[in-house]
Amino acid sequence: MTASSRLVLTVYAPTLRGREGRMLAAIQGMERALPGLRMEWEISRQGAPIALPKRDAWFAESEARGKFPLVCNGDERYPVTIGGLTTPSGQSPGGQPLLDVQAELPLDAAVIAAAAEMLVQVAEGVRALWGHMTPAAMMQDIADQTGPKSYGPGKPPRGLPALKFPEAISVPEIPRCLGWLNYWSDAAARAIGFPDPAHDAELLARSRRTATGGWVVRLTEAPMDLDEAAHLDTLLRTYERFPEIGGRSMP
Repeated sequence: MTASSRLVLTVYAPTLRGREGRMLAAIQGMERALPGLRMEWEISRQGAPIALPKRDAWFAESEARGKFPLVCNGDERYPVTIGGLTTPSGQSPGGQPLLDVQAELPLDAAVIAAAAEMLVQVAEGVRALWGHMTPAAMMQDIADQTGPKSYGPGKPPRGLPALKFPEAISVPEIPRCLGWLNYWSDAAARAIGFPDPAHDAELLARSRRTATGGWVVRLTEAPMDLDEAAHLDTLLRTYERFPEIGGRSMP
């Protein structure tokens, strides 16, 4: 799939600590959110799908080893993948290692309709602190916002604010960026001061509370396209509202 045809789901959670069932909860949550989806294939090092006849037991064994291997739906014409890696403490906010879970899906009507529920299911399945679901085309803008670095553009594109590298952010609850759909756990929402009824009426109209007290916050009705002036304006205004995001309010 090209960047223009993909949707990327990313959440950040505490590292795996044995057989907690978090990995399987995320997978099953994806399947509930998108009818007909079955994530029952491992992806080999060569990129080939390998069927998992005893999937749930296999996931439990992988989680016991602290691993979230890359799995897929086995359909090369309509690929859906999810997997996770541990980011070491030296590269993580607050010096705490984190589980970085990422899924990729087709950017089509069925996935768009299920996107908010899928983000919630995956995030709360792995007990994430925060996360987002964003068109892949926008992910390059997020990368170009993050620095400072010795390569890439000299300043963030499109007038977007500069975001700090994860290790420069003081606590893991603070989101590193904004996406199209944003998942903020209760701890993350409190860290950035959301919601404030006096300032967040527009966001609250496109938000909902989750079963664990978190929030899923949709910035635009359609998937965010930063070539659309109204979408870019919404993103800029939301960054202005939450200076904590990306560590921008920190010295």
